[in-house]
Amino acid sequence: MNKRTATISRKTKETDIKCTLNLDGSGTGNIQTGIGFFDHMLESFARHGLFDLEMKVKGDLVVDCHHTIEDTGIVLGEAIKQAAGSKKGIRRFGSCILPMDETLVMCALDLSNRPYLAFDDVFTTDRVGYMDTEMIREFFYAISYSAAMNLHVKVLTPGNNHHMAEAMFKAFAKALDEAMCYDPRITDVLSTKGSL
Repeated sequence: MNKRTATISRKTKETDIKCTLNLDGSGTGNIQTGIGFFDHMLESFARHGLFDLEMKVKGDLVVDCHHTIEDTGIVLGEAIKQAAGSKKGIRRFGSCILPMDETLVMCALDLSNRPYLAFDDVFTTDRVGYMDTEMIREFFYAISYSAAMNLHVKVLTPGNNHHMAEAMFKAFAKALDEAMCYDPRITDVLSTKGSL
């Protein structure tokens, strides 16, 4: 089995990002984005997906959090795509219905090489900590397009905004872990076309 890791760097006038991802890790996260709640979400993603993730981000937070969060999604999506490699032998599809206290969130994804995001935005506050809640959709949009995945995130039972956001990140992690798992019955790429 090949080592499924990637290191991606991206530097613009707005952000300077370095990301290292190991899909077959143990759930360790070393995250520094300058946005405390976003760090917490990415740490939850790493822990619950059992990915090792190192993310160092310097962004123009004096403007707002938009560039930092969107560009982090772009870089993480590129790392996911690169680390996945040929996708030979993996399940390709993953889903999770995840409870967090009163909140219930569903995430389903397909590593199809066809980007698409369906996102259920039900936030009732503008911010959680120093993270704009509208940026959660932008983060998942950036990941879906740079990783070329079909991604659906839906809140089945709304509630506390912190809980909804955290359940989204955890459900995404669990669904991605499932999709990346090898299945011995799959000897090639899981597609009738023979490629993704």
